Amino acid sequence: MTDTLAAILLGILEGLTEFLPVSSTGHLILATEFLGFNQAEWEVFNIAIQPAAILAIVVLYWRTFWGVAKGLLGFETGALAFLRNLLVAFFPAVLLGLAFGDIIETMLGNAVLVCWSLIVGGVAILAVERWANPPAEGPGVAGVPLRTAALIGAVQCLAMIPGVSRSGATILGAMAFGVDRKTAAEFSFFLAVPTLSGATVYQLAKYGSDLTGRDFELIAIGSAISFVTALVVVKLFVTIITRIGFAPFAWYRIVIGAGGLAWLWLQ
Repeated sequence: MTDTLAAILLGILEGLTEFLPVSSTGHLILATEFLGFNQAEWEVFNIAIQPAAILAIVVLYWRTFWGVAKGLLGFETGALAFLRNLLVAFFPAVLLGLAFGDIIETMLGNAVLVCWSLIVGGVAILAVERWANPPAEGPGVAGVPLRTAALIGAVQCLAMIPGVSRSGATILGAMAFGVDRKTAAEFSFFLAVPTLSGATVYQLAKYGSDLTGRDFELIAIGSAISFVTALVVVKLFVTIITRIGFAPFAWYRIVIGAGGLAWLWLQ
């Protein structure tokens, strides 16, 4: 398989899974493992294409971001609360990322850990779906209490374990803390902007000097594919979770994780 085709496939996978509770990082790790790629060579690529998926969120929710930006200029309460909640939820990931960055990078090469994380995460989703009782409607991201925003940020840190899923941890965590499904999903989407941007900047600052012109070309290809794919997936995802719930994603995780373990055992 050529590098260009690999970049296209990984870009599609990133766009498909970044905002679903199935772990985009876990899928990218398993994909590189199953396709026989050198995990270390594609590690930075997998992180570098994440901003394209973030851009899809900015495009889809541009009215929200524009409204918040105007509100901040006028020191409006809702806009300030929106920004406050995202910053408070973002802060724990910054602390843990800086403190345990090397350990986290080591885990990124562990496909077996990814498979077990997918399975355990699937079971956790089913548990939250069964016992959590979030309201049908909520006040939106700005209306989330400060304490709840901090708890969501703490839960997000679980996603530093590959296979856990950042979106899954934040959405299901928010629901467990009493946030409605739609607000929980949007909180996760918006929180991805500073979280994934920070992770990408950190990785590129650390390894960017080692990248070649060809590497940047592949990143551009993967990013474009990821952006388009994420545009389609996000809207569909919100429709699915508001009508059906998260159980289909939980069972998908369990099947993929079990299948991955079986495949790795047979190698």
